[in-house]
Amino acid sequence: MLPVSEQERVPKVSSSERVVFLNDKFVAEHEAALSIFDRGVLYGDAVFETAFAWDGRIFKLDRHLERLRQSLQVVCIELPMTFTALREAIVETVRRNQLQNAYIKWLVTRGTGPMLSFDLRKCEPSVIVFARDYLYLMDPAKAAQGISVNIPKTRRIPQECLDPRVKSVNYLSFVVARIEATRAGYDETILLDMAGRLTEASGYNLFVVKNGGIATPSEGVLEGVTRETILDLCAELRIPATARSLTPYDAYTADEVFLTSTAGGLVPVRAIDGRQVGTGQPGPVFYRLKDAYEALIASGTHGTPIYS
Repeated sequence: MLPVSEQERVPKVSSSERVVFLNDKFVAEHEAALSIFDRGVLYGDAVFETAFAWDGRIFKLDRHLERLRQSLQVVCIELPMTFTALREAIVETVRRNQLQNAYIKWLVTRGTGPMLSFDLRKCEPSVIVFARDYLYLMDPAKAAQGISVNIPKTRRIPQECLDPRVKSVNYLSFVVARIEATRAGYDETILLDMAGRLTEASGYNLFVVKNGGIATPSEGVLEGVTRETILDLCAELRIPATARSLTPYDAYTADEVFLTSTAGGLVPVRAIDGRQVGTGQPGPVFYRLKDAYEALIASGTHGTPIYS
């Protein structure tokens, strides 16, 4: 594959239309086409990463690429380009869409192969990169006051079946759980594993605060980049923090609970299953970490420039 800088320039499109990177080239969004026989479509046989840009810099891009590499290694998909070329494609996708603050997603599917065959050796992987204006998973006005969550009947897919550290497109359990939460009047949902331990929400990691210390589930979760960043900030701020097994009791009796995500940062939880968390308002530990996280992003540390 040619480096991004050597590829043919994308045709001019209207200023309102986005440009995406698909299988070795940039195309107008309406021209982007993936085969209906791609295994990502047929079987959810794909992995992905989600990152964001702020003030013209992509936050922790290389960390996201490393996690993608690990996911690809586990599921035995070979990236059909170098990681350097993929990195360039990600930056260029944001640049061509003229975004300063962006939600960025890239996917690698196992691709197409012999019709309906499970001979995975003959597949040709697909690579997709797109960018949008920065996306909040939760309405910022609602998130500022704290959200309500439930613990649904739907359980997290056991890590014995699919290790959650693989960021795969298999999100159906989260979708079903979110539907259950929405129909019951909740803003978000936190899934249990098969042993009744807390795992994560649909797109968020979970943190609980008790007596000034923080805990986050250690098993059955995607090891989110924002989660990792918060744990690093806890060390810098000398806030005791640990990753360990947690049950609903720990959340119900916590002083504070909050969620973390690439899309939206830190979101406080005011109630779980109808039980008020702490004072029912975002707490002091949450605000310390939120301020530190936003300051880190604004500093440009860990940021990959888009326009230089």
